[in-house]
Amino acid sequence: MKKSTWFYLLFFAVLFVGFLFAMTKVLPGFGEVKMPVLSYVKPFHFLDQDGRPISERDVQGKVYVAEYFFTTCPGICPKMNRNMKLVFDQYKTEPGFMILSHSVDPGTDSVARMKSYADSLGVNGGNWRFLTGSKDSLYEAARVSYLLDDPRNNNGSIEDQFIHTQFFALVDKSGRVRRIYDGLKKDEVESLIKDIPELLKEKESGGPRFSNGLFNNNP
Repeated sequence: MKKSTWFYLLFFAVLFVGFLFAMTKVLPGFGEVKMPVLSYVKPFHFLDQDGRPISERDVQGKVYVAEYFFTTCPGICPKMNRNMKLVFDQYKTEPGFMILSHSVDPGTDSVARMKSYADSLGVNGGNWRFLTGSKDSLYEAARVSYLLDDPRNNNGSIEDQFIHTQFFALVDKSGRVRRIYDGLKKDEVESLIKDIPELLKEKESGGPRFSNGLFNNNP
């Protein structure tokens, strides 16, 4: 290859690198890898541990983590919520952040029982809400909105179904699920804690905050 060809290749390579560097200075966030959008949260309506209605309107403009558990769980739930408390302790004074813990056993987990459970964790009165409601609505949210259970499990009678998932979903200010974490793994919980500020810094999407279905053409 001629020396002149090498010169031009080197020249354009340096020019390209310089262009990228300049763009990072002019456009904040240029070149950064953003978290992908995994799904869109459908409108919902549940009751929290104080008997107050909670809907998608209450989390508009907020970053939140969604999980599923039940108060009588002797297995994975206690460990999941010990790990979730690490998240809560880090962001309990952050007004733009919430945790929504949904019951998978609303027949047992009444409002009063959820309040007692929140008291046992020492998190009542904070931005950690424990939600109960109709089983079909809770399960649809887990499967369609948060992707915490396979939608194909939605077969047969709702009374015969039971979700037992260890995963947490991180949702942005626009009601979009951005990442899912294993709530039993310390390293993934640490990743969740580190990822939350990234979404707190993001502006809301220009499109609809919440979708009426799983797919949305305005991410």
